[in-house]
Amino acid sequence: MKKITLLFSLLLILFTSKAQTTEEADKIIGLWEVGSGKARIKITKYGDKFGGKIVWLKEPNYEDGTKKVDKNNPDESKRTNPTLGLNNLLGFSYKEKGEYSGGTIYDPENGSTYNCVITLEDDNTLKVRGYIGVQLFGRTDTWKRVILKAK
Repeated sequence: MKKITLLFSLLLILFTSKAQTTEEADKIIGLWEVGSGKARIKITKYGDKFGGKIVWLKEPNYEDGTKKVDKNNPDESKRTNPTLGLNNLLGFSYKEKGEYSGGTIYDPENGSTYNCVITLEDDNTLKVRGYIGVQLFGRTDTWKRVILKAK
């Protein structure tokens, strides 16, 4: 009987711990504005990974009124794809202590894809670091959560 109680207790701890980790990892899900204020990225979960796409642009059109496209993409066949709706964060896994890694970030302004680490500083602040090779050679941007107000 003691063994069954011990086994049940261990399973309960394991499931509670997993639920807390999932809840902690999911804090990144939401709408985020990039540091420049030029775009908003919606971060979602797919399977056990996190990714994001551009859902709002401060200036969605070129000066001539046409919609902005991914004109700098290294893949010529994608250069006519709209920038709005573009997946620019892919493949992030939650590690621990608010850190997400293993993913990439795509910058449509220059057509480059970078390795990336995201750190959840607090519930409303992300530090997004894109880099080539090692994290030392990169750039960090601070994103703020967008809180939509009810009308």
